[in-house]
Amino acid sequence: MGFILAFIRVDIRGNPLLTQEFYIARVLFSDIIRKMATNIHPQAIVEPGAQIDEGVKIGPFAIIGAKAKIKKDTEICPFAQILGNSEIGSQCKIFSHAVIGSPPQDLKYDGQESHVFVGDNNIIREFVTVNPGTDEGSNTTIGSNNLIMAYSHIAHDCIVGNNNIFANAATLAGHVEVEDKVVIGGLSAVHQFCKVGRLSIIGGCSKVVQDIPPFSLCDGHPAKVRALNIVGLRRSDFSKDKIEMLKQAFKILFFDNHPLDSAKEKIKGSLPSCSELDYLIKFLSSSKRGISK
Repeated sequence: MGFILAFIRVDIRGNPLLTQEFYIARVLFSDIIRKMATNIHPQAIVEPGAQIDEGVKIGPFAIIGAKAKIKKDTEICPFAQILGNSEIGSQCKIFSHAVIGSPPQDLKYDGQESHVFVGDNNIIREFVTVNPGTDEGSNTTIGSNNLIMAYSHIAHDCIVGNNNIFANAATLAGHVEVEDKVVIGGLSAVHQFCKVGRLSIIGGCSKVVQDIPPFSLCDGHPAKVRALNIVGLRRSDFSKDKIEMLKQAFKILFFDNHPLDSAKEKIKGSLPSCSELDYLIKFLSSSKRGISK
């Protein structure tokens, strides 16, 4: 504080005069205090206007844009970039060379104000790219507790839920929606506007061109339902009775060669209702791109 007071002068009556040097010193001093509280490396570039909470760690050569917001206890590793209207939640770790918030790879984009929102406790590994929405005020949203491995891409206007795992180079085209507890295998690509249901698994190198049903294990080129994700259901504490019921539903839906509408009616008439089965039928009924069967 004495550093700032040294630039204060007084008039003949003893009133303080705040000189230009005072204001410069105040800005410099505030920046020093902020860097001490947030552990910002001196070789990091943090543009004026960026909102950095306490406990944030920013490594050398990282770039934080003027409109970025980073919440407490998040770590931005060397060479990572947080650009545009990007908001990163607390206790995340963004690894080297990941780029969050760079302009969408969409020919319609012409500088509109759009956003990226990333929740809490996410791990985003090296060279991951996440683009904001295309239209004015649109968003790309990532929930919490996700592991997004190196070279993965989340395109404009995507919605990613919670507790998901994207293996290396998993790719989402624009407007894709991924629900919760999904595993996307390495080098897999999901076509724009597709929806990936809860607790599903997509095998590595798959080509997804239609919606992936909840609770399914899908694989192929194009991806098709291969089985019920029994391991995932057990890990999520599904009871034996519910797993058995979903097995029967999957047999009717995907392996008995019924048309989808007929299969849904047969399930409603032959299996007792439960929340998981109701959710599965609702997901299939609301599909706009069709179901990967």
